[in-house]
Amino acid sequence: MPKFLHLKPKRTLSERLTTKYLLVIRNEENLEEKSTAGFTYAKVMVLSIAVFLILFAGSLLLSKTLLAKWFDPKHAQMEANKKLYELALKVDSLAVEVNQKDMFILNFQRILSGDTSSGFSDPAQTLGAADKRNSAIDNMDLVPSDSMFRKEFEKNEFELVSLSSTKYRELGEIFFFTPITGFISDKYDVKKGHFGVDIVAKSNEPVKCLADGMVIMASWTQDSGYVIAVQHRSNLVSVYKHNAGLLKKVGNFVNAGEIISIVGNSGELTDGPHLHFEMWYNGNALNPEDFVTF
Repeated sequence: MPKFLHLKPKRTLSERLTTKYLLVIRNEENLEEKSTAGFTYAKVMVLSIAVFLILFAGSLLLSKTLLAKWFDPKHAQMEANKKLYELALKVDSLAVEVNQKDMFILNFQRILSGDTSSGFSDPAQTLGAADKRNSAIDNMDLVPSDSMFRKEFEKNEFELVSLSSTKYRELGEIFFFTPITGFISDKYDVKKGHFGVDIVAKSNEPVKCLADGMVIMASWTQDSGYVIAVQHRSNLVSVYKHNAGLLKKVGNFVNAGEIISIVGNSGELTDGPHLHFEMWYNGNALNPEDFVTF
């Protein structure tokens, strides 16, 4: 009789993955059963993939944080870029400060040397011309009234130099520019609260800075209109009020004699185009007429 071979049917992949197996752990000597664990290939694959993902995520996190110094090649470059950026900021701030100091020194040297390129007058020429005029005047016969005026002027001039060289010795080293020319309508009077002088001038006349310094105030006030204040060296501050417009902003460095505003009639406490000019030294008001000739 013919023999029939019984072939086992092939199992599908899903059957292979879902077939249950039993892992038995026995003692090698007496074959005593110690523990058992049931599993399928599907569970083993899922567990393996989960463990791999956890290890991969943990390694990636560590490589970007704690271990970045050793595993991230961009970390050193990023740290170097940060340090370079900080150094660039420091160098830029130092460059600005050095530039401002250089401008101050150059302008001061320019004043001392009598540079006339920016409206300065040569002191040597001025003194020479004055000597010529004085010699010509000395040869003339002066009337008594002229003699009295000359003595009074020389006396005031001497007092001005003496004042600058004693109590305000530091201010005596500063070359002051006349902010504006005109006649004084209201003098300095501390008793009535007038801490400056009012100089009457034409409308739209330019106002020049007293000396080199930094603008610390440039704004509008109800009483004084457009006001600008400049901080100079030796704790000196000059204030210019009732302007028609301001040409500088807070933080600007201005040179001596540079135009900073325009004469106007702004504010409530004014009765015509004029400049209210104040000088403050170490927090105390000074009489501008002691230092500036208007």
